[in-house]
Amino acid sequence: MGRRILNEALSKMVNAERRGFASTNLQPISSVMVSFLNVMKYRGYVKDFEVHDLHRVGKITVELQGRIKECKALTYRQDLMAKEIEKYRRRMLPTQQWGYVVLTTPNGVLDHEEAIKQNVGGQVLGYFH
Repeated sequence: MGRRILNEALSKMVNAERRGFASTNLQPISSVMVSFLNVMKYRGYVKDFEVHDLHRVGKITVELQGRIKECKALTYRQDLMAKEIEKYRRRMLPTQQWGYVVLTTPNGVLDHEEAIKQNVGGQVLGYFH
């Protein structure tokens, strides 16, 4: 259920970027989606986002940067050990210069660089470039 919501929200952001919108509203939301957006904001793919009424239905307003080309959430479970992350990244992302694989780990939701640095594995949530 949560991965479908995340996938719909990410595809809505990509569509808004392609149409040239400055911001978009995402609804319904989840805490995993907020964590995924935090990773995107930290890496400079999203300017800012604001969560409205998290404990009810809620919505998120995202200010777009114009850098997102593709952004997907995996709807199946893909478990990775720390030593397998780099090989998975090379297979999934189109180039080595940009793009991030987002994982949910025991240390929280991290991108592949942070997970390798902390030497933790986890489940792949999705990727963006």
